[in-house]
Amino acid sequence: MTAALTAKGRATRTRIVESAALVLREAGVTATLDDIRERSGTSKSQLFHYFPEGKDQLLLAVAQYEADRVLDDQQPYLGCLDSWDAWYRWRDAVVARYEAQGDTCPLGSLFQQVGRSTPGARAIVVGLLSSWQEHLATGIRALRDGGLLPESYDVEAAAAALLAGVQGGVAIMLATGRSEHLKAALDWNISRMREAAAVPVR
Repeated sequence: MTAALTAKGRATRTRIVESAALVLREAGVTATLDDIRERSGTSKSQLFHYFPEGKDQLLLAVAQYEADRVLDDQQPYLGCLDSWDAWYRWRDAVVARYEAQGDTCPLGSLFQQVGRSTPGARAIVVGLLSSWQEHLATGIRALRDGGLLPESYDVEAAAAALLAGVQGGVAIMLATGRSEHLKAALDWNISRMREAAAVPVR
């Protein structure tokens, strides 16, 4: 549907989604369509014009918006991981992002409402994690291609371990309000790469 909209229609739909994201961050599960309609300055008929299937369809659109923000908030660092300094700048950006987010997870809250196992929700999660891991893998390949890692270095395994470390650290942070585990996971994984760089290539 989005592709068929006029520029004005796309702008209205975007405004609804962004407004809904703000309302859901503030009110969580108690947010209503009326709250979203009021925040976005749209009528009920407009809301259902862009989201004819109702609240669940809107929640999925907001979940995609929040998933995109996860990666956008790591830029430009995530897109240029070609030096050790760049990796530490990305590390600091990730920690800052999740410390600013606090002990709530907008994506987690949305999936609780719409159902994590629904096809749309699962696709959003898979898409986010796959894209994130590929960004990390691209950065590790850049290190390898620049001679900072041996040719034999297992790029995919390292990217998967980094992503798992971030997700585990964030999960603990959401439970405890403390970022020490997230920092440790990032530092440990980057240190492992740097140790591999010291191994002579054979």
